Amino acid sequence: MPYPIDTGVKPKVAGFFDPDTSTISYVVQDPQSASCAIVDPVMDIDYAAGRISFKSADIVIDYVRTNGLTLEWLIETHAHADHLSASPYIQEKLGGKIGIGDHILTVQETFGKVFNEGTEFRRDGSQFDRLFKDGETYTIGNMTAFVMHTPGHTPACATHVIGDAAFVGDTLFMPDGGTARADFPGGNARTLFRSIRRILETLPPETRLFMCHDYAPNGRDVRWETMVGEERAANIHVRDGVTEDEFVAMREARDRTLGMPRLIIPSLQVNIRAGHLPPPDASGKTFLKVPINAL
Repeated sequence: MPYPIDTGVKPKVAGFFDPDTSTISYVVQDPQSASCAIVDPVMDIDYAAGRISFKSADIVIDYVRTNGLTLEWLIETHAHADHLSASPYIQEKLGGKIGIGDHILTVQETFGKVFNEGTEFRRDGSQFDRLFKDGETYTIGNMTAFVMHTPGHTPACATHVIGDAAFVGDTLFMPDGGTARADFPGGNARTLFRSIRRILETLPPETRLFMCHDYAPNGRDVRWETMVGEERAANIHVRDGVTEDEFVAMREARDRTLGMPRLIIPSLQVNIRAGHLPPPDASGKTFLKVPINAL
């Protein structure tokens, strides 16, 4: 599919690192207007205490307000398993529409069963304002963004390309970090390799790539911006010359050594609902479920 690539448009990108989850959220601004989007915002949770808060989201909100920006979109690159989305909270404060890839329906169906959500949980993506198909476009001010369906980490992963900037979610890490795991329900290492290579071979080498996570390997400082050319030359898992079979063997072996993300149980229950908590029970209290031996 031909994508509407335009590296002549250079959005202003501000990154916000959440140390508790190693997540980077972004404010992406149209250089010719005050319009912006927020990508992958974080809601804080003290899981042991069962308390949520919005310190991370409030920092992003303050940036938008301080700079006089108008929020048009809240973009989720996928249904995250390692942090809870703050999109509804930010939407309440600043407006904007919440968007995610249309394959979220597959994720909702899968984890609706895992968490025994029942028939009242809608599996049609209606919790989101927009479900993006592969190749679909949307606007942020004067900028045209487009969506690449890039599954493998999850079925619903998407890369959002905005001018010369691409937001890859958990699909890729910095060159010395490699790639995301592919062993969650619906994940697939071979699919992940093909999605990554499509990103790296479709987008020009000078395209800026923005990561959703960085774990500062080998003690270096946290970083979250690289370029397509750098990934092709130096990514430890998928640089040019690594074959699909080599990648699959490495990724599957590595994934077998990994434990579940610390926040996967609360994250998925919230994120398949577009960042909303489960509905309260008859007493008005809200609960998260812990499925036993289901993940």
